[in-house]
Amino acid sequence: MPRFQYIAATNSGETQRGKLEAADIQTATSVLRSRNLIPLDVKQTELAALPSIVIRKSVSPGELAILTRQLATLFESGVRIDDALTAIARQSGARVAGMIDGLKTDIVEGQSLAAALSKHPKIFDAFYVSSVRAGEAAGKLGAVMGHLADHVESRSRNKNSIQLALIYPAILAVVSLAVVIALLVFVVPDIVRVFTSRGADLPGLTLVLIALSDGILIWWPHLIAGLLAAAFAIWRALQVPRLHMTWHRISLRTRLVRQIAATQFAGTLATLTQSGVSLDDALAAASGTVSNLAYRATLTEVSNAVRDGAALSQALSSHGIFSPMMITMVASGEAGGSLPLSLARYAQDTALSLNAIVKALVGLVEPLVLLVMGGIVMLLVLAILLPIVNLNNLVV
Repeated sequence: MPRFQYIAATNSGETQRGKLEAADIQTATSVLRSRNLIPLDVKQTELAALPSIVIRKSVSPGELAILTRQLATLFESGVRIDDALTAIARQSGARVAGMIDGLKTDIVEGQSLAAALSKHPKIFDAFYVSSVRAGEAAGKLGAVMGHLADHVESRSRNKNSIQLALIYPAILAVVSLAVVIALLVFVVPDIVRVFTSRGADLPGLTLVLIALSDGILIWWPHLIAGLLAAAFAIWRALQVPRLHMTWHRISLRTRLVRQIAATQFAGTLATLTQSGVSLDDALAAASGTVSNLAYRATLTEVSNAVRDGAALSQALSSHGIFSPMMITMVASGEAGGSLPLSLARYAQDTALSLNAIVKALVGLVEPLVLLVMGGIVMLLVLAILLPIVNLNNLVV
């Protein structure tokens, strides 16, 4: 598409220069006027399009949440997109500022915000881009960014809470495992020498402990290599599409995985439909944000059925992975003409239930680690004490 350089005046009389892409000079002039600019000089340029700035380092969920909230606040205040990006870039770190400069370059050249965001798929997923595109089409970009900010902040907050809750059990497990290995490597061999020098008959538990200690001392390079090879083999197996789909299909049988997928899908679909996206496009975008491939494939079938004229509740009820509550809420929303609100209510209730389940599971991790490590230490102590008791009996 031809590129044009322009000089235009704002309503306040300021002069603005930039570039944009358009089919012809009349279209370029119309685009400028739609931006509330008065064209002064518009001419086609033969310069090749400058490549957009590509940020290889991703933006953290916390940074994305802050960026989205800042954009929502500025857009709702009536600030223009390029001015909002300039203001945010000035107060952001180098990584975020570089990405924002790339967005601003694309927008100044005439691209939409959604098109500019789509060039950074590692930062802005399909749900994010689809929401922004719907907001631009409906002229409600500020409101859509507000919904997005709530969604991104909630996702970041939940992720941080789970990570913080798992830090202590992880440290406890690592330290306990290190202590057990140290006992097997440094303590057990010395004790074994004492027992063997006295010619004592060792119990079976002690013999197993000795064999384990000798195995670690002799075979530790092979054990580490075997663990790494097994981990690599599992990772490579999951890269095979058929095996990856099989794994996702098996994991989908658990209630927790289904509930996570349902929360992702319903929340995304609710936000998109509330933003004015058509149900067909919203279903396609929401399906792409679900991490489970088997659930995503089912949603594709649901989307095709809706596109063929079926009601969403009817399409969902033909598959067994969707809960009766979800189907009932969707049917109620369709009957009352309030599908976005019904989806949002279901997503909120499911998210609360999911958070309770996750907190309970995380709460069980710590005592479970204590019990497992306590049991291992008890076996070590018994394996060491039983021969000592036998030695005392021999002395008597």
